[in-house]
Amino acid sequence: MSLEQVAFDWETPALVAGVDEAGRGPLAGPVVAAAVILDERQPIAGLADSKKLSAARREALYDEIRAKALCCCVAQASVEEIDRLNILQATLLAMQRAVAGLRLKPGLVLVDGNRLPLLEMRAEAIVKGDAKVAAISAASILAKVTRDRGLELLDQRYPQYGFARHKGYSTAEHLQALRLHGPCPEHRRSFAPVAQAERSPLGINPFHAVAIATLIT
Repeated sequence: MSLEQVAFDWETPALVAGVDEAGRGPLAGPVVAAAVILDERQPIAGLADSKKLSAARREALYDEIRAKALCCCVAQASVEEIDRLNILQATLLAMQRAVAGLRLKPGLVLVDGNRLPLLEMRAEAIVKGDAKVAAISAASILAKVTRDRGLELLDQRYPQYGFARHKGYSTAEHLQALRLHGPCPEHRRSFAPVAQAERSPLGINPFHAVAIATLIT
């Protein structure tokens, strides 16, 4: 009786994480990134680019993603890091932190856009990936909802800027508030409109006034 050695394929499909960011363009607040590994056994209907969804729909999907995903992580890079590194490098840093914070280690990371953070696993950049890959869509929703909630809290600290309405983007309302009040500590001074407002505010910047008073005393 002859025995044959049977070869088993022990390779298992690698976990795939989707990564996206929110907040590269605004004049204030951190840039937020999320990484998501979805569970194929629990599909989530309606995933799409977060910018194309209503705020209410994003909130509903946010809860569903957190409940059904195998794991997810949201991370950020601060205003100070944005000004020190530049917005691109700060965004890549936030993405790197989000992937590092995943409970499970992915074998492949799919990133929205055309640039990749430095990662220890295989990664691929996908232009408009938030409209093509479900895991990236999920990441875009987590990042967007998290950042929007943060800007609403920021609005309570600095109501004169209207952060709850424009989320830090350069709307006419925001630019007018910048010219009138000057920037607050959460504004990105490496961004031209903020730097210009800091040089020549129309009103008295209370944050500068506090600093001057501290120096005098």
